[in-house]
Amino acid sequence: MKIVFASDSFKGSLSSEKISELLETVTPQIFPNAEMVSLPVADGGEGTMSILVKALKGSYKKVITEDPLGEPVTACYGLLPKHTAIIEMASASGLPLVKEEKRNPLLTSSYGTGLLIRDALDEGVEHILIALGGSATNDGGMGAMTALGIHFLDKNGQRLKGSGEELAKVYAIDVSNAHSRLKNVQFTILSDVTNPLLGKNGATYTFSKQKGATDSMMQSLETGMTEFSYLVERSVGRQLVNKEGSGAAGGLAFSLMAFVKANVASGIETILDILGFDTKIKGADFIITGEGQLDRQSAFGKVISGVAKRAKKQDIPVFAIVGSLQDHYETIYDCGVSSIITTVNRPMSLDEALENSEFLYQDAAYRLLTAIRTGMIIHQKSKN
Repeated sequence: MKIVFASDSFKGSLSSEKISELLETVTPQIFPNAEMVSLPVADGGEGTMSILVKALKGSYKKVITEDPLGEPVTACYGLLPKHTAIIEMASASGLPLVKEEKRNPLLTSSYGTGLLIRDALDEGVEHILIALGGSATNDGGMGAMTALGIHFLDKNGQRLKGSGEELAKVYAIDVSNAHSRLKNVQFTILSDVTNPLLGKNGATYTFSKQKGATDSMMQSLETGMTEFSYLVERSVGRQLVNKEGSGAAGGLAFSLMAFVKANVASGIETILDILGFDTKIKGADFIITGEGQLDRQSAFGKVISGVAKRAKKQDIPVFAIVGSLQDHYETIYDCGVSSIITTVNRPMSLDEALENSEFLYQDAAYRLLTAIRTGMIIHQKSKN
Protein backbone atom coordinates (compact mmCIF):
# COMPACT_ATOMS: atom_id res chain seq x y z
CA MET A 1 0.00 0.00 0.00
CA LYS A 2 1.21 3.49 -0.89
CA ILE A 3 -0.17 6.59 0.86
CA VAL A 4 0.77 10.16 -0.08
CA PHE A 5 0.60 13.09 2.36
CA ALA A 6 0.22 16.47 0.61
CA SER A 7 -1.36 19.02 2.93
CA ASP A 8 -1.19 22.79 3.13
CA SER A 9 -0.27 24.38 6.44
CA PHE A 10 -2.89 25.26 9.04
CA LYS A 11 -2.19 28.96 9.33
CA GLY A 12 -1.08 29.95 12.80
CA SER A 13 -0.75 26.41 14.13
CA LEU A 14 0.69 23.63 11.94
CA SER A 15 3.18 23.79 9.08
CA SER A 16 2.90 21.47 6.11
CA GLU A 17 6.04 19.70 7.28
CA LYS A 18 4.63 19.20 10.79
CA ILE A 19 1.42 17.76 9.38
CA SER A 20 3.43 15.22 7.40
CA GLU A 21 5.28 14.26 10.60
CA LEU A 22 1.99 13.74 12.45
CA LEU A 23 0.62 11.57 9.65
CA GLU A 24 3.82 9.54 9.59
CA THR A 25 3.30 8.88 13.32
CA VAL A 26 -0.37 7.89 13.14
CA THR A 27 -0.52 5.94 9.87
CA PRO A 28 1.58 2.91 10.95
CA GLN A 29 -0.91 2.30 13.77
CA ILE A 30 -3.59 1.56 11.16
CA PHE A 31 -1.55 0.51 8.13
CA PRO A 32 1.73 -0.87 9.54
CA ASN A 33 3.19 -1.92 6.19
CA ALA A 34 2.26 1.14 4.15
CA GLU A 35 4.77 3.05 2.06
CA MET A 36 4.41 6.68 3.11
CA VAL A 37 5.34 9.54 0.76
CA SER A 38 5.37 13.02 2.30
CA LEU A 39 5.03 15.97 -0.08
CA PRO A 40 4.48 19.18 1.93
CA VAL A 41 2.89 21.73 -0.41
CA ALA A 42 1.71 25.33 -0.52
CA ASP A 43 -0.16 27.56 -2.96
CA GLY A 44 1.97 30.69 -2.92
CA GLY A 45 1.07 31.66 0.63
CA GLU A 46 2.59 30.85 3.98
CA GLY A 47 5.27 28.16 3.83
CA THR A 48 5.95 28.33 0.09
CA MET A 49 9.57 29.37 0.48
CA SER A 50 10.53 26.72 3.05
CA ILE A 51 8.87 23.97 1.01
CA LEU A 52 10.74 24.85 -2.19
CA VAL A 53 14.08 25.40 -0.46
CA LYS A 54 13.86 22.01 1.24
CA ALA A 55 12.56 20.13 -1.80
CA LEU A 56 15.14 21.59 -4.17
CA LYS A 57 18.02 21.55 -1.64
CA GLY A 58 18.39 25.32 -1.80
CA SER A 59 19.71 27.74 0.81
CA TYR A 60 18.60 30.88 2.64
CA LYS A 61 19.98 34.41 2.45
CA LYS A 62 19.34 36.64 5.48
CA VAL A 63 18.77 40.34 4.87
CA ILE A 64 18.24 43.33 7.14
CA THR A 65 15.11 44.91 5.73
CA GLU A 66 11.98 46.75 6.94
CA ASP A 67 8.68 45.51 8.27
CA PRO A 68 5.38 46.98 6.99
CA LEU A 69 5.67 49.97 9.34
CA GLY A 70 9.26 50.74 8.45
CA GLU A 71 10.95 49.18 11.46
CA PRO A 72 14.17 47.18 10.95
CA VAL A 73 13.61 43.43 10.69
CA THR A 74 15.69 40.45 9.63
CA ALA A 75 14.05 38.46 6.86
CA CYS A 76 15.30 35.89 4.39
CA TYR A 77 14.67 34.59 0.92
CA GLY A 78 15.54 31.30 -0.73
CA LEU A 79 18.24 30.62 -3.30
CA LEU A 80 17.30 27.71 -5.56
CA PRO A 81 19.04 25.85 -8.39
CA LYS A 82 19.21 27.37 -11.89
CA HIS A 83 19.97 30.87 -10.56
CA THR A 84 16.48 31.20 -9.11
CA ALA A 85 15.32 32.96 -5.93
CA ILE A 86 12.06 32.49 -4.03
CA ILE A 87 10.82 35.49 -2.06
CA GLU A 88 7.88 35.17 0.30
CA MET A 89 6.29 38.59 0.70
CA ALA A 90 5.05 37.73 4.17
CA SER A 91 8.61 37.44 5.48
CA ALA A 92 9.11 41.22 5.27
CA SER A 93 5.65 42.67 4.61
CA GLY A 94 3.36 40.12 6.24
CA LEU A 95 0.35 40.79 8.43
CA PRO A 96 1.74 38.83 11.43
CA LEU A 97 4.61 41.34 11.62
CA VAL A 98 2.17 44.08 12.65
CA LYS A 99 0.46 43.99 16.04
CA GLU A 100 -3.30 43.93 15.67
CA GLU A 101 -3.79 47.35 17.27
CA LYS A 102 -1.29 48.90 14.83
CA ARG A 103 -2.71 47.46 11.62
CA ASN A 104 -3.50 50.30 9.25
CA PRO A 105 -3.09 49.91 5.46
CA LEU A 106 -2.83 53.68 5.08
CA LEU A 107 0.52 53.45 6.86
CA THR A 108 1.94 50.07 5.84
CA SER A 109 4.34 49.65 2.94
CA SER A 110 5.78 46.88 0.77
CA TYR A 111 9.18 48.61 0.84
CA GLY A 112 10.73 45.74 2.81
CA THR A 113 9.78 43.25 0.13
CA GLY A 114 11.41 45.52 -2.44
CA LEU A 115 14.64 45.40 -0.43
CA LEU A 116 14.56 41.59 -0.59
CA ILE A 117 14.07 41.73 -4.36
CA ARG A 118 16.93 44.21 -4.68
CA ASP A 119 19.25 41.95 -2.72
CA ALA A 120 18.35 39.00 -4.93
CA LEU A 121 19.11 41.10 -8.00
CA ASP A 122 22.48 41.99 -6.51
CA GLU A 123 23.11 38.27 -5.97
CA GLY A 124 22.89 37.80 -9.72
CA VAL A 125 19.80 35.59 -9.88
CA GLU A 126 18.10 35.25 -13.25
CA HIS A 127 14.61 34.24 -12.15
CA ILE A 128 12.69 35.49 -9.12
CA LEU A 129 9.60 33.72 -7.83
CA ILE A 130 7.48 35.92 -5.55
CA ALA A 131 4.90 34.33 -3.27
CA LEU A 132 2.33 37.01 -2.50
CA GLY A 133 0.22 35.54 0.29
CA GLY A 134 -0.33 37.15 3.69
CA SER A 135 0.53 40.80 3.05
CA ALA A 136 -0.20 43.65 5.46
CA THR A 137 -0.16 46.27 2.72
CA ASN A 138 -2.43 48.09 0.29
CA ASP A 139 0.08 50.39 -1.37
CA GLY A 140 -0.23 49.16 -4.95
CA GLY A 141 3.35 47.92 -4.77
CA MET A 142 4.59 51.50 -4.60
CA GLY A 143 6.86 50.75 -1.65
CA ALA A 144 8.50 47.74 -3.27
CA MET A 145 9.10 49.60 -6.53
CA THR A 146 10.62 52.52 -4.61
CA ALA A 147 13.16 50.14 -3.06
CA LEU A 148 14.06 49.09 -6.62
CA GLY A 149 14.90 52.63 -7.65
CA ILE A 150 11.61 53.63 -9.27
CA HIS A 151 10.80 57.08 -7.91
CA PHE A 152 7.27 58.29 -7.24
CA LEU A 153 7.13 62.08 -6.94
CA ASP A 154 4.54 64.39 -5.42
CA LYS A 155 3.45 67.65 -7.03
CA ASN A 156 6.48 69.40 -5.51
CA GLY A 157 8.89 66.90 -7.00
CA GLN A 158 9.62 65.27 -3.66
CA ARG A 159 10.16 61.51 -3.55
CA LEU A 160 7.56 59.41 -1.78
CA LYS A 161 8.60 56.21 -0.01
CA GLY A 162 5.32 54.40 -0.59
CA SER A 163 2.32 53.62 1.61
CA GLY A 164 -1.43 53.43 1.26
CA GLU A 165 -1.97 57.07 2.17
CA GLU A 166 0.66 58.23 -0.35
CA LEU A 167 -1.07 56.65 -3.34
CA ALA A 168 -3.12 59.79 -3.89
CA LYS A 169 -0.03 62.01 -3.63
CA VAL A 170 1.77 60.56 -6.66
CA TYR A 171 2.06 63.19 -9.38
CA ALA A 172 4.86 61.79 -11.55
CA ILE A 173 6.91 58.62 -11.96
CA ASP A 174 10.64 58.50 -12.71
CA VAL A 175 12.04 55.12 -13.83
CA SER A 176 15.47 56.43 -14.88
CA ASN A 177 17.13 55.15 -11.69
CA ALA A 178 15.51 51.71 -11.65
CA HIS A 179 17.80 48.82 -10.73
CA SER A 180 19.95 48.01 -13.75
CA ARG A 181 19.12 44.27 -13.73
CA LEU A 182 15.32 44.56 -13.66
CA LYS A 183 15.05 44.22 -17.43
CA ASN A 184 17.26 41.12 -17.52
CA VAL A 185 15.55 39.05 -14.83
CA GLN A 186 12.42 36.94 -15.21
CA PHE A 187 9.77 37.51 -12.53
CA THR A 188 7.01 35.04 -11.73
CA ILE A 189 4.21 35.85 -9.30
CA LEU A 190 2.90 32.88 -7.34
CA SER A 191 -0.64 33.61 -6.23
CA ASP A 192 -4.08 32.08 -5.85
CA VAL A 193 -5.77 35.50 -6.10
CA THR A 194 -7.61 36.37 -9.32
CA ASN A 195 -8.98 39.75 -8.21
CA PRO A 196 -8.40 42.85 -10.35
CA LEU A 197 -6.80 45.94 -8.83
CA LEU A 198 -9.89 48.17 -8.55
CA GLY A 199 -13.60 47.92 -7.80
CA LYS A 200 -15.74 45.91 -5.41
CA ASN A 201 -13.72 42.79 -6.14
CA GLY A 202 -10.40 44.63 -6.15
CA ALA A 203 -7.49 44.79 -3.74
CA THR A 204 -8.96 47.39 -1.39
CA TYR A 205 -12.57 46.28 -0.98
CA THR A 206 -11.75 42.58 -0.89
CA PHE A 207 -8.66 42.42 1.32
CA SER A 208 -7.88 45.67 3.15
CA LYS A 209 -10.42 45.17 5.94
CA GLN A 210 -8.51 42.17 7.25
CA LYS A 211 -5.43 44.41 7.23
CA GLY A 212 -7.08 46.92 9.56
CA ALA A 213 -8.98 49.22 7.20
CA THR A 214 -12.21 50.92 8.25
CA ASP A 215 -14.92 51.85 5.75
CA SER A 216 -13.61 55.41 5.48
CA MET A 217 -10.06 54.11 5.02
CA MET A 218 -11.23 51.86 2.21
CA GLN A 219 -12.79 54.79 0.38
CA SER A 220 -9.56 56.77 0.70
CA LEU A 221 -7.43 53.82 -0.37
CA GLU A 222 -9.60 53.08 -3.40
CA THR A 223 -9.47 56.70 -4.52
CA GLY A 224 -5.70 56.77 -4.14
CA MET A 225 -5.28 53.40 -5.89
CA THR A 226 -7.39 54.61 -8.82
CA GLU A 227 -5.27 57.74 -9.30
CA PHE A 228 -2.04 55.79 -8.81
CA SER A 229 -3.00 53.12 -11.34
CA TYR A 230 -3.87 55.74 -13.95
CA LEU A 231 -0.39 57.27 -13.65
CA VAL A 232 1.33 53.88 -13.73
CA GLU A 233 -0.57 52.73 -16.82
CA ARG A 234 0.23 56.00 -18.58
CA SER A 235 3.90 55.61 -17.61
CA VAL A 236 4.26 52.04 -18.94
CA GLY A 237 1.82 52.36 -21.83
CA ARG A 238 -0.31 49.35 -20.88
CA GLN A 239 -3.71 48.74 -19.28
CA LEU A 240 -3.41 46.39 -16.32
CA VAL A 241 -5.98 47.31 -13.66
CA ASN A 242 -8.50 44.76 -14.92
CA LYS A 243 -5.96 42.02 -15.49
CA GLU A 244 -6.71 38.89 -13.50
CA GLY A 245 -4.63 38.79 -10.33
CA SER A 246 -3.45 42.41 -10.44
CA GLY A 247 -5.11 43.04 -7.05
CA ALA A 248 -3.01 40.43 -5.23
CA ALA A 249 -1.01 41.52 -2.17
CA GLY A 250 -2.59 44.95 -1.97
CA GLY A 251 -1.74 45.65 -5.58
CA LEU A 252 1.92 44.60 -5.52
CA ALA A 253 1.06 42.26 -8.38
CA PHE A 254 -0.10 45.28 -10.41
CA SER A 255 3.24 47.07 -10.08
CA LEU A 256 5.20 43.90 -10.77
CA MET A 257 3.19 43.41 -13.96
CA ALA A 258 3.70 47.04 -14.91
CA PHE A 259 7.35 47.72 -14.14
CA VAL A 260 9.05 44.31 -14.51
CA LYS A 261 6.47 42.58 -16.74
CA ALA A 262 6.03 39.77 -14.24
CA ASN A 263 4.08 36.70 -15.26
CA VAL A 264 1.31 35.46 -12.98
CA ALA A 265 1.21 31.73 -12.30
CA SER A 266 -1.01 29.60 -10.14
CA GLY A 267 0.91 29.06 -6.94
CA ILE A 268 -0.29 25.51 -6.37
CA GLU A 269 0.15 24.40 -9.99
CA THR A 270 3.67 25.83 -10.18
CA ILE A 271 4.71 24.23 -6.91
CA LEU A 272 3.23 20.84 -7.82
CA ASP A 273 5.16 20.96 -11.10
CA ILE A 274 8.41 21.90 -9.36
CA LEU A 275 7.95 19.05 -6.87
CA GLY A 276 7.26 16.51 -9.63
CA PHE A 277 3.93 15.74 -7.98
CA ASP A 278 2.34 13.79 -10.83
CA THR A 279 5.23 11.32 -10.93
CA LYS A 280 5.52 10.94 -7.16
CA ILE A 281 1.85 10.03 -6.63
CA LYS A 282 1.81 7.27 -9.26
CA GLY A 283 0.56 4.02 -7.81
CA ALA A 284 -0.78 5.61 -4.64
CA ASP A 285 -3.81 3.97 -3.01
CA PHE A 286 -4.98 7.31 -1.65
CA ILE A 287 -3.81 10.83 -0.77
CA ILE A 288 -4.40 12.85 2.39
CA THR A 289 -4.47 16.61 1.92
CA GLY A 290 -5.97 19.52 3.85
CA GLU A 291 -5.89 23.14 5.00
CA GLY A 292 -6.93 25.16 8.02
CA GLN A 293 -10.24 26.45 6.70
CA LEU A 294 -12.24 24.90 3.88
CA ASP A 295 -14.60 27.34 2.13
CA ARG A 296 -15.86 28.34 -1.30
CA GLN A 297 -12.44 29.70 -2.28
CA SER A 298 -10.78 26.34 -1.65
CA ALA A 299 -11.95 25.08 -5.04
CA PHE A 300 -10.12 27.90 -6.83
CA GLY A 301 -6.35 27.65 -6.82
CA LYS A 302 -5.90 26.37 -3.28
CA VAL A 303 -3.88 23.34 -2.22
CA ILE A 304 -6.79 20.92 -1.76
CA SER A 305 -8.27 21.60 -5.20
CA GLY A 306 -4.88 21.47 -6.89
CA VAL A 307 -3.96 18.16 -5.30
CA ALA A 308 -7.40 16.64 -5.90
CA LYS A 309 -7.55 17.60 -9.57
CA ARG A 310 -4.13 16.07 -10.23
CA ALA A 311 -5.05 12.90 -8.32
CA LYS A 312 -8.37 12.62 -10.16
CA LYS A 313 -6.50 12.26 -13.46
CA GLN A 314 -4.84 9.15 -12.04
CA ASP A 315 -8.01 7.82 -10.34
CA ILE A 316 -6.48 8.20 -6.87
CA PRO A 317 -8.94 8.89 -4.02
CA VAL A 318 -8.27 12.04 -2.00
CA PHE A 319 -9.26 12.65 1.61
CA ALA A 320 -9.05 16.03 3.33
CA ILE A 321 -8.36 16.81 6.99
CA VAL A 322 -9.31 20.43 7.72
CA GLY A 323 -9.59 22.69 10.73
CA SER A 324 -13.06 24.02 9.96
CA LEU A 325 -15.80 24.04 7.34
CA GLN A 326 -17.28 27.30 6.09
CA ASP A 327 -20.19 28.13 3.77
CA HIS A 328 -20.17 26.34 0.40
CA TYR A 329 -17.22 24.12 1.32
CA GLU A 330 -18.98 21.30 -0.56
CA THR A 331 -17.83 22.73 -3.91
CA ILE A 332 -14.52 21.00 -3.24
CA TYR A 333 -16.11 17.62 -3.95
CA ASP A 334 -16.31 18.52 -7.64
CA CYS A 335 -12.52 18.77 -7.69
CA GLY A 336 -12.13 15.11 -6.77
CA VAL A 337 -12.16 15.02 -2.96
CA SER A 338 -13.80 11.82 -1.70
CA SER A 339 -14.38 12.75 1.96
CA ILE A 340 -13.63 15.48 4.50
CA ILE A 341 -13.03 15.31 8.24
CA THR A 342 -12.46 18.17 10.68
CA THR A 343 -9.89 18.27 13.45
CA VAL A 344 -12.34 19.86 15.88
CA ASN A 345 -14.02 16.94 17.68
CA ARG A 346 -16.31 18.86 20.06
CA PRO A 347 -17.47 22.45 20.70
CA MET A 348 -14.41 24.61 21.50
CA SER A 349 -13.00 28.10 21.05
CA LEU A 350 -10.51 28.97 18.33
CA ASP A 351 -7.84 29.55 20.97
CA GLU A 352 -8.39 26.06 22.39
CA ALA A 353 -8.25 24.52 18.91
CA LEU A 354 -4.98 26.30 18.13
CA GLU A 355 -3.44 25.39 21.48
CA ASN A 356 -4.23 21.70 20.97
CA SER A 357 -3.70 21.60 17.21
CA GLU A 358 -1.24 18.68 17.17
CA PHE A 359 -3.41 16.41 19.34
CA LEU A 360 -6.55 17.32 17.40
CA TYR A 361 -4.87 16.66 14.07
CA GLN A 362 -3.59 13.27 15.18
CA ASP A 363 -7.03 12.35 16.50
CA ALA A 364 -8.64 13.36 13.20
CA ALA A 365 -6.05 11.40 11.23
CA TYR A 366 -6.71 8.31 13.35
CA ARG A 367 -10.47 8.62 12.80
CA LEU A 368 -10.01 9.06 9.07
CA LEU A 369 -7.57 6.19 8.63
CA THR A 370 -9.68 3.75 10.64
CA ALA A 371 -12.70 4.69 8.51
CA ILE A 372 -10.68 4.08 5.34
CA ARG A 373 -9.51 0.70 6.70
CA THR A 374 -13.11 -0.24 7.54
CA GLY A 375 -14.19 0.69 4.03
CA MET A 376 -11.47 -1.54 2.60
CA ILE A 377 -12.62 -4.45 4.76
CA ILE A 378 -16.23 -3.99 3.67
CA HIS A 379 -15.13 -3.79 0.03
CA GLN A 380 -13.11 -7.00 0.36
CA LYS A 381 -16.02 -8.85 1.96
CA SER A 382 -18.38 -7.72 -0.79
CA LYS A 383 -16.00 -9.20 -3.37
CA ASN A 384 -15.97 -12.52 -1.56
